[in-house]
Amino acid sequence: MNKDLYEVLGVSKGASEQEIKSAYRKLAIKYHPDRYATASEAEKKEAEAKFKEINHAYEVLSDPNKKSNYDNYGSEDGPQGFSGFGGGDASGFGGFEDILNSFFGGGMGGRRANRSNAPQQGDDIQVRLDLTFEEAFNGVKKTIEIDRYEECPTCHGTGAKDSSSIDVCPYCHGSGMIQKTQNTLFGQQIIQTVCTHCGGKGKVIKEKCKDCKGAGSIRKRASVTINIPAGIDSGMNMTIRHEGHAGKNGGPKGNLIVSISVKPSDKFKRVGNDLYMDVPIGFFDAANGCTLEIDTLKGKTTTKVPEGIQSGTKIRIKGYGMKALQKDFYGDLYLTIKVETPKGLSSKQMKLLKAFEESLSESQYPQVKRFNKK
Repeated sequence: MNKDLYEVLGVSKGASEQEIKSAYRKLAIKYHPDRYATASEAEKKEAEAKFKEINHAYEVLSDPNKKSNYDNYGSEDGPQGFSGFGGGDASGFGGFEDILNSFFGGGMGGRRANRSNAPQQGDDIQVRLDLTFEEAFNGVKKTIEIDRYEECPTCHGTGAKDSSSIDVCPYCHGSGMIQKTQNTLFGQQIIQTVCTHCGGKGKVIKEKCKDCKGAGSIRKRASVTINIPAGIDSGMNMTIRHEGHAGKNGGPKGNLIVSISVKPSDKFKRVGNDLYMDVPIGFFDAANGCTLEIDTLKGKTTTKVPEGIQSGTKIRIKGYGMKALQKDFYGDLYLTIKVETPKGLSSKQMKLLKAFEESLSESQYPQVKRFNKK
């Protein structure tokens, strides 16, 4: 069962426009994907589903027509939002209003709305954009090339050679709908259907535009410049409004959906806004302690390694991680110390090492001591 849209936003059915808007803003902030950047995959998916659910509820309840349809019929699409007899088929029982029209000759619903000639938003375009790890860290401006349908500059989307080439459809007289007689169990009934002569547009073109051949749009190569924010990560999408395909009948353009793919770094591993890197050091530096100079994404910095450090120990450098997306702070950089055992020792070096080993007491090997006791 579909959830009640008022319950989704946490408002009553009689809520005002301002109350609906206020409830939506609070929930959208609470479940926005940016707030779950470091959450588990299960939490991310749950928040994403909730965010989509909230947006859909607001889209319906903030639109007077959709809200009226939802309040009256339980669907933002109105009566045609219901399907009858298993979803309808070619016999004419396509929806709830069709059923009433077939039984009562349209007396229950009047003329069915024609959407064929209504403004329609263009289709979205989805592209993948590859970034280097450094570009994701710093943010970058990218210009991408896309193929899209744009409004024909010659006919301005009409598809006709000129205004004199457009006539009102002689069959539907501009309404886009025609009446036809259908045989039913109750005898002959008159129903409304889309005009097949004009395709529901209500007009016919006598002479088509020479450039778009009547389509109203032409395919073109376009350049779109995008500002990629610092801190973006693989799997994130950016929506560039009105950079998609041209709309129909004067409708707005679709959107450009940019899917981000960040190339892994050969030095850093990203976990949320924190970065991790392995740092190998020699046996003497591990035993004696030392100062390391680290080349980070924010530039060079130094950090001290305490004496007697063990391999696998992590050292935190605060504020040298990845920039948080659209926020003014950075994560941390964690150095994982890897103590490297020397290879290819000469006999002289081995004798010196053995003498050194024999000079050590058991207390200087606490982990070995604990292991031997176990």
